[in-house]
This record gives sequence, structure tokens and C-alpha cells, in this order.
Amino acid sequence: MKPSRIAAAAAVAGSAVLALSAPAFAHVSVQPEGTAAKGGYAVIDFKVPNERDNASTTKLEVNLPTDHPLASVMPQPVPGWKVKVTKSKLDKPLEMEGEKITEAVTKVTWTADGKGVEPGSFQKFPLSVGTLPEDTDKLVFKALQTYSDKEVVRWIEVPRDGQEEPENPAPTLELSAADADSHGAAGAEAASGEEKGTEPPARADAAGSSGSSASDTTARVLGVVGIVVGLAGLAFGVVAGRRRSNA
Repeated sequence: MKPSRIAAAAAVAGSAVLALSAPAFAHVSVQPEGTAAKGGYAVIDFKVPNERDNASTTKLEVNLPTDHPLASVMPQPVPGWKVKVTKSKLDKPLEMEGEKITEAVTKVTWTADGKGVEPGSFQKFPLSVGTLPEDTDKLVFKALQTYSDKEVVRWIEVPRDGQEEPENPAPTLELSAADADSHGAAGAEAASGEEKGTEPPARADAAGSSGSSASDTTARVLGVVGIVVGLAGLAFGVVAGRRRSNA
């Protein structure tokens, strides 16, 4: 086998590995800016990558969990997008700051005013939410992603512990242990700000979250590169062995 053919084979193998690895990076996901502590408030980002080469993402619908309704949900304006907040009556009223809440936000919809999320790009859609429930470790947000060609991708499959990630997983927010601060000033300020019609308190520092995400992505990329290099080395070894045999 000629060296050029070996290189081509290695390139094809590498492309196949990357293609298999790509879905792990490409689905709609949710992450907190900083932490999302039980019983507190948090700013969470829905990250929407565009998976198509010939269409843009023009709408995102996020359904909030009805088994753990959130009394306070406020979207941050995103340039180039209109936002609609939908509320529904609760089967079981909530109590917040001594007041009874009979309805809560059940859906938030972002619709593009212009080009939307174009191929090769992603967009973050932030929400300020609270108070976070204390009787669960995670919240599942089922989402629908609509493209400019009318295709709709339903990110609604609930991940199960101990099982492989489904093909279209629903964005899942992991909740950390309750923090004393999250029950105190931060929560009170957020509730007060909503009553006055002002913005929620300053957004938490996202350095820890972004650093962890970057480390995870780097580790995956290095793993893929290692596999490609190993395949190339194996191909060269086979050729070398054949040359010794012919000699």
C-alpha cells in the first residue's frame, strides 16, 4: 500500500470517528451560570447549536417542568429574537414568600426576527428562575427546535441514570445542594425585583461553569485525536510488515 493511500485511509477513519462523536456536542442543552442550588435562584442558559448545513434555527420552544413548577421565570432579551412567556394554572398552588401562587410559567418561546442561528453557529437563551425545588436533584426541560425549512427537532427524551444518552435528549439541569445564601438575600432580592418590575439580581459568575465545559470538550477532542493517530500508526505498521515480508 502506497503512503498516499495510507494517509487517505487514516483521514477517512478520522472523519468517521469525528462523525460518531459529533452528536455528543450538538444537542440543545441547559447549564447554570455559576450554580443552581436547591431552594435558590439561578440564571440558566439554553444553548442551541445549529446542526444543519442548509437551514437556520428560527424558533426555540422550552417547556418548563410541571411536576416542579417555578414561581419566578424571567427571560433576558436576546438581540434578534422575540420572546413569549406562557403561563398556566397550577393543579396545586405554590407558596412563595408567604403568598399563594396559583399559576406559573409553563413555556417560553423564542422566535427569530432575522436570520436566526445560522449554520456553524450557536445561540444562548438565558432565563432567571426560582425558587428551585428542594425535593429533586434535576429538572428536565423538553424543547422543540424549528429550522427555516420547517423541520422540527424534538429534544424530549428523558435521560435515565445508568443508561446511554438517548438520541434526542431533553435539556436537563442538575441541581446542587442547598446553599444558605440561596435562601437568603439573593432569593429575597430576586423576588423583590420581580414585584417592582426590575431586572433580577446580578448574574452569577459563569467562570466555573465555562471552565468545566471547556475542560470536558478539550478532553473529548484529545481523545478523538488519539484514536486517529492510533489508526494511522496501525496502518503504517501493517505496511512496514508487508515490506519486510516481501524483502
